Amino acid sequence: MTPDANDPGHLSNSTLDTPEIRQARIDLAACFRMAARLGLHEGICNHFSFMVPGRDDLFMVNPDGYAFSEITASKLLICDFDGNVIEGDGTPEDTAFYIHARLHMRHPTARAAFHTHMPYATALSMLEGEPLVWAGQSALKFYGRTINDEDYNGLALDTDEGDRIADAMGDKEIAFLKNHGVMVTGESIAKAWDDLYYLERAAEAQIIAMSTGRPLKPVSADIAAKTAHQMTLGNRDSAGLHLESIKRILDRDEPDYAA
Repeated sequence: MTPDANDPGHLSNSTLDTPEIRQARIDLAACFRMAARLGLHEGICNHFSFMVPGRDDLFMVNPDGYAFSEITASKLLICDFDGNVIEGDGTPEDTAFYIHARLHMRHPTARAAFHTHMPYATALSMLEGEPLVWAGQSALKFYGRTINDEDYNGLALDTDEGDRIADAMGDKEIAFLKNHGVMVTGESIAKAWDDLYYLERAAEAQIIAMSTGRPLKPVSADIAAKTAHQMTLGNRDSAGLHLESIKRILDRDEPDYAA
């Protein structure tokens, strides 16, 4: 649905063109482009969203019909929770709207929400039992932070399924959606990107180890918890530095992402 300029609730472009919103568009577009480079996407079916800076009722998301490698900052849509496109050309893919709108509504701290069918993490979501075995250091980044949504219901094409996925996440930041893919949330674009990247790397390492046929050697629960805590210590903004690094690469190789 396109906005009605005569509607008193209609927002002028100037209110959605602040420096903070412009930077969020660039940062989110960078994540799309690097996800495409790394093979974390699937056709035109996956979606990243971020709550509009300064707003609790609007979110930005990729438009339907575009591959991640085609996304630019200006192509991102701004939508409300009722399905209206407030700014941008096109509409969100149906499952993108129902999953992301309901998740942002029900989890206000999830400012960023990245949903993919990235191959290694999705492969783990197809297995019985817990997806991650706490045997690799990268996996320990996620110790105590994941939930398994065991109740695959087909495509999320209504608010009920969107609510079900949002509720299944509980107080966790990362969900393995069984038989489907993953959802990674965060308080910032940088944190969601960092977790998405390392989640796939952890899954890849685990699947390679499993393919040897030899037993995996998990670390003890106390060491897993200790290591997870260590990864959050200090003043170094690892996630922010990671995002800045991918923007430098894109500035050199694909500068149009920021257009």
